[in-house]
Amino acid sequence: MCLQSLTLLIIFTLFYSHAFALKKSYIVYLGSHAHPFTLLSQAHLDRVAHSHRTFLASFLGSHQSAEDAIFYSYKRHINGFAAVLDDKKASEIAKHPNVASIFLNKGRKLHTTHSWDFMLLEKHGVVHKSSLWKKARFGEDTIIANLDTGVWPESKSFSDEGYGDVPARWKGSCHGDVPCNRKLIGAKYFNKGYLAYAKFPSNSTFETPRDLDGHGTHTLSTAGGNFVPGANVFGLGNGTASGGSPKARVASYKVCWPPFKGAECFDADILAAIDAAIGDGVDVISASVGGDAGDYMNDGLSIGSFVAVKNGVTVVCSAGNSGPKPGTVSNVAPWIITVGASSMDREFQAFVELSNGSRFEGTSLSTPLPENKMYDLISAADGKAANASALQALLCKKDSLDPEKVKGKIVVCLRGDNARVDKGQQAATAGAVGMILCNDKASGNEIISDAHVLPASQINYKDGEAVFSYLNSTKDPKGYITAPNTQLHTKPAPFMASFSSRGPNTITPGILKPDITAPGVNVVAAYTEATGPTDIESDNRRTPFNVESGTSMSCPHISGIVGLLKTLRPQWSPAAIRSAIMTTSRTRDNTRKPMVDATFHKATPFGYGSGHVQPNKASHPGLVYDLNTGDYLDFLCAIGYENKVVQLFADDPLYTCRQGANLLDFNYPSITVPKLTDSVTITRKLTNVGPPSTYRSYFHAPLGVEVSVEPKQLTFSKVGEEKMFQMTIGATSEKALGYVFGELTWTDSKYYVRTPIVVQLSS
Repeated sequence: MCLQSLTLLIIFTLFYSHAFALKKSYIVYLGSHAHPFTLLSQAHLDRVAHSHRTFLASFLGSHQSAEDAIFYSYKRHINGFAAVLDDKKASEIAKHPNVASIFLNKGRKLHTTHSWDFMLLEKHGVVHKSSLWKKARFGEDTIIANLDTGVWPESKSFSDEGYGDVPARWKGSCHGDVPCNRKLIGAKYFNKGYLAYAKFPSNSTFETPRDLDGHGTHTLSTAGGNFVPGANVFGLGNGTASGGSPKARVASYKVCWPPFKGAECFDADILAAIDAAIGDGVDVISASVGGDAGDYMNDGLSIGSFVAVKNGVTVVCSAGNSGPKPGTVSNVAPWIITVGASSMDREFQAFVELSNGSRFEGTSLSTPLPENKMYDLISAADGKAANASALQALLCKKDSLDPEKVKGKIVVCLRGDNARVDKGQQAATAGAVGMILCNDKASGNEIISDAHVLPASQINYKDGEAVFSYLNSTKDPKGYITAPNTQLHTKPAPFMASFSSRGPNTITPGILKPDITAPGVNVVAAYTEATGPTDIESDNRRTPFNVESGTSMSCPHISGIVGLLKTLRPQWSPAAIRSAIMTTSRTRDNTRKPMVDATFHKATPFGYGSGHVQPNKASHPGLVYDLNTGDYLDFLCAIGYENKVVQLFADDPLYTCRQGANLLDFNYPSITVPKLTDSVTITRKLTNVGPPSTYRSYFHAPLGVEVSVEPKQLTFSKVGEEKMFQMTIGATSEKALGYVFGELTWTDSKYYVRTPIVVQLSS
């Protein structure tokens, strides 16, 4: 080849590579489909895909270019496609009248606190629900879908022993390397959005619904795992494990993959999975994923969940693990049940003992120390390697510890920055015999049980300060870590996890999020056997059950309870189910005092929403705040979406935003008034789902706020009867600035329908 031709080839290659690099993966949302699923044929679906190609071809110039660009056509219930486009074409498409929205294929994270829980059937537990289990026949009529990292089908939690035939309404299937049975009735994977974003070529790692991470098996078994006697984690927490709906059928939709630039689960894949799940016939979608809260029309999980709820499917999502910082809650769309995380009354205790006689309660799932004796202690900062800073060493980061300084000693590390189990790995690599992990101030009293690779215990912030003080007070510090043991009936419980994302809702401040809290700290559940319990490559241990923490773990607790309610109350809408869960929750712990956060300060609705779930009471709420698709469309109009966009969302070209649609009158089971400067009146509607009765209103007004309710009494004579009431809220002369909290309760002395009141007072 001549030099001139070679130069032209290089220039062309560089130009092509640069042009390709400028392209990004986008989702083009065209609204919902009008066709009923029962009438769909493959030919019909092919025509939908062809219409998407034709639409895109009008911008790209040819059908072939459109076919090359599109990597998903959403053909069943969601109407739209995902394609690789440059920004200019995306801007042109956004202006088309048939486009509801076009947005980037964003990445999300799993909501675990790496290392990274499943409820035990224990009569003492704060999540005990055997009464509801029996009434709802253990959720046997429900199909629960999980959007996550896949499933480990060999787990006993997915055994179909004793199950009848798969429901005839089920349309789903399993991918070849994950066999279906009468319990695990679906397993699919969705990877095109991930691969388009990462620009990876596909291989066998990305072409399986099998769980190679553990997160998906853990969350799915928490929601719907079967009864497994003798479940334990390395001998700890022994009991009969089960999910919230132990006899439900379950299906896994794998949408999360190895992290790429901090993201694991992509909107394009999430939309494809939700579209498939609705068509397959699921009743509940559980999604322990999320990212930063954003515009509802530029959020794949928000759009997909709206279409699911419109089709009668209840969607439950995790609130996120970015707490305790305010305004961090994610998955805030009002048609989603958003779940925070709190503790339970079971701990895996491993005490830290010092030679001065001090003894501190910690937690761990690790093996015991090799000898029953006091060991030399060293602060990780004092054990730093020559090329590491004191802070890097204190955090026990990779290659920050000097083996000559820490070998044979118990190293004291500080929580934060890198994974808890990674700190233990670094200590073990440097030759330490054990690790004491001390909480940072933000983590407070929240201590998390991990299956560390060496003997270890995690202690709270105050006790950690005492350990560091002891290290500084003596030239010969010594200590010991007791073997872990299971302790029940611990107090106080529940309390809010520090990691659980907090309100206020930054997208729509007039909607309280999260909605509810549930157990999300040190939860035991089924696990993959493709990796070790720490997910560290060198960890060769395998366990069929593992302990994990995060709102990823609390989310499927609620999903399992939803499954029970779907079986017990099949006529209830997703909004009625959410209302029942929220209005029957509690805000006091097992000491009968108000719930606290991880620093043991009083918690607020920005942490727990309506409160901590009480499953048995949720089955008989008395009254519910119900919502339908029209109410959600009114909500979108009220917060400022254009009529054209709402029309596409409604799948109704004749839809017109209702005159006077007001967010204050949106029939949500919580009442939130941001920036109150004057008196406002709020309207709500209650639907009777219990026996005929008369309810009276009682309220605890927020500090600096005047509240009145009219009428003060509501009489219901039959199931399904609806009654309206109005609440007027105004500021008193002694008002303080900021958020204040109260509650409204309707009761007939048997049922208590409690609603949080959140008011932001402004000058």
